[in-house]
Order: sequence, then structure tokens, then C-alpha cells
Amino acid sequence: MRLYLLALNPTDSVTEGFLPAAARLGLDVTVLTDQPDAHRAVYPDIEILACEVRDFRAVVTRISTHHRPDAVFSNSDHLQTQAALAAHYFGLPGKDWRAALACKDKAEMRRRLAAAGVDTVWSAELTEAGPVEPVASDAPYPCVLKPREGVASEDVVLVGSSRELEVRAGEIFARRPGAVLVVEEYLPGELYTLETLGDGDVRHVLGGFHTEVSAPPYFVEERLVLVPAHPEPVVAQILAQLDALGVGFGACHTEFVVHEGRARIIEVNYRAIGDQVDLLLARLLDIPLFEHILRTHLGEPLPADLGVRRDGAARLEYPCADRAGTLVSAPPATELTVDGVHLTYRPLRSVGERHELYRTNRDYVGVLRATGTDQATVDRVSADFLAAQRWVVQP
Repeated sequence: MRLYLLALNPTDSVTEGFLPAAARLGLDVTVLTDQPDAHRAVYPDIEILACEVRDFRAVVTRISTHHRPDAVFSNSDHLQTQAALAAHYFGLPGKDWRAALACKDKAEMRRRLAAAGVDTVWSAELTEAGPVEPVASDAPYPCVLKPREGVASEDVVLVGSSRELEVRAGEIFARRPGAVLVVEEYLPGELYTLETLGDGDVRHVLGGFHTEVSAPPYFVEERLVLVPAHPEPVVAQILAQLDALGVGFGACHTEFVVHEGRARIIEVNYRAIGDQVDLLLARLLDIPLFEHILRTHLGEPLPADLGVRRDGAARLEYPCADRAGTLVSAPPATELTVDGVHLTYRPLRSVGERHELYRTNRDYVGVLRATGTDQATVDRVSADFLAAQRWVVQP
């Protein structure tokens, strides 16, 4: 059976998660990407074909002139609609392309949720060609400005006045010519995630995380702590909003806030959670997570009971560069067990690399994954490990 996997840049999710899972399932894999050399450098034994994967028509043509597909899949935020359209074209299982589009387009997501009557958030769009002033005059402050189809908190910023909105919008347009921006009301509350897996009929709630972000005005995710089970009323509210968007097939990573018992979606990433959290989740839950996700795209139903372990505790930490410059000193990759806590540290930036300060997850210099059975012990061991490390960035 042949799996076509659509990708942009190489990611840990694909390299360490989905490709090994595909091998265990005995699948023949063809990677379609617009960055073939980058992928060949990471996994030279996998078939990799150049393709303008952002264009679903190019994807259909590349597949139809190659081998017959049994599944078309992507774990990229940017390629869910294209993968869904290609799967639909070939009569294969996949996501509803309309749901994939509504999740990716943050303005359309707000319209869909409001039309369904499940949540209404003040929201407006800005373009380079259009005037900012009418939106700036109407916006409730503080409000959030972000790219309509952005990811990883890139160019997401809290603004406190109409003048600041105009200035920030101008800065983002300068970095992103032709982009469309969304202005929406700031939703107060603690930030969480909900991780789900479905086959179109059965949907499993895998759990979620409590997310800690950097100080305003930016929203860099710095730390995630496992929440084995959110309160049932919270889960019900989020699932109702996902239903309104048509989300229910494959993996989905939903970010939301809870304020005074009310759960409201921030964004929906219609794929598995990234930044190595999916790798931690598979280990923590003790299930073949990546195989389950691929099996849904092969048309296989999910079991009624995944056999998920519920006695785990986990924490992820993302040490960040706090300035632009060159990383001159950093700890190496490490794997060890301390007081029953399994620690996995992986560098995300090589010594000698120079970077600007991005105010996004591109500032991460490494990631620490910690799993155990007692949250207090996991927290302590994680803190002790990080305190013993040094990352030095020289301007």
C-alpha cells in the first residue's frame, strides 16, 4: 500500500513519528515536497518527489502520474486542505476539505463558529490595500493581531490602542507582503490544549495540556504540563465547537482558554500536536499514536478502546534565546532517568548558528520532555535538570 505524505520543511513529527510508523505498517511512502533536498538530507532512503504542494492541482497531477495512492496524508498546518482535496479526488479517506480550510483560515473559523451559535468573537480582517483606521476605531482593546493563516505564534501580538494597531499592522505587512491579518478581541483565561483522534465515526479524547506563554505582548509557548482529563463541561464545550467546524477525522490539536467556566477556542490545528509533544504523548499514553493516525487515512476504523494509560504525568520545557546572536554554548542531546522520571533533551539550534530574535517558537534552543507518574516529581526533576544547563547567546 502506498502512502503519499505532503510536507514543507522536515519536522520531528514526520522524521521520528510518522515515517517509522509507516515502516512498521509496511507502507510504501512517497514524500511530496517543495523542499526535496532538505528531506533527502534527513531520510535518504525514502522516495522524495519535488512538487508544489501548496497547489492541490499540482499534488493531484504528481500522484496521478506516479503510483496509485492508498492514502494521502499531511501533518503540516499549511497543507491540510490540499491533502484533503487530493484524497477526495482519488476517492480515499480523508478530512473534509471545508473543515480543513475553516481551521486554517482564522477569520473563517470565527464566522463558522458564530453562524453555528456556539461562540461569537469580535473579529475583522486587514489587508495591505485596505484602510486600517475603520477597524482600529471599532476594535475592542486590548485585542490580538495575527496573520489569518499563521502558525506558531508568529507575528501574533497583543495591542492596546488604535495607534498601536496601525503601527503593528504596518510592521507585519512589511515582513509579510500580501498577507491578510485578523484583529480579534482578546479572550481572557488560562490556556489549554485538547488532543483528539477520530475516524469520522468514533472520536477519542486523548487528554491535553496546560500551556504557559511568555509575557505580553507576545504569545510564545514556553512550557506545557499534562492535563490527563479536562473537566467534562469544558470538553463538551470544545467538542461542540469542533463539531460546528466539521472536525472529526484524524488527529486534531485545539488551543483554547477557560475563563469562569467558559471554554473558547483560540485556534484549531487540524493535525497532531507538534514541537515534539506528539512524541511525548505516544510514550506517555503507551499507544501506537502515529500508526492510529495513519490507519484512519487508510480507511481503517479506530478501536472503541485505545487502551490509553491514564496514570502518567508529563512536562515539556522550551528554553528560549532571549536575544539575537550566535549560540556559542549549549548542552548536547541527553536521555536519562532520574527518580523515576524519564528525561529526553534535544537541541533545536546548533552551536555556531546565528539567529535574530523572532518572538516565536523559532527562538527555541532546545526542548526537554519529561514523563513519569507523579507530577510534582516530574516538575522537580525537570527544574533541576534545566538549572544545571547553560545556553549562551552572544550578540
